[in-house]
Amino acid sequence: MRQSIIGFHQDDVGDWVADLACGHGQHVRHNPPWSVRPWVVSEEGRHAHLNEQLNCKRCDEECEQDNIQ
Repeated sequence: MRQSIIGFHQDDVGDWVADLACGHGQHVRHNPPWSVRPWVVSEEGRHAHLNEQLNCKRCDEECEQDNIQ
């Protein structure tokens, strides 16, 4: 389920997490060659990605659970 990024915070080990409109978070790591997101390492880059949409895996899982019940 697509959700807008409304902010960012760092987790306990310093990795960046996108705060999503649904209340969930999703890691947005810059860890080449697996994840290439150089924008996440600067405040300007993160700010430029506010309101961008990411697929929220937790919302997808909750929706699947609701459909099973």
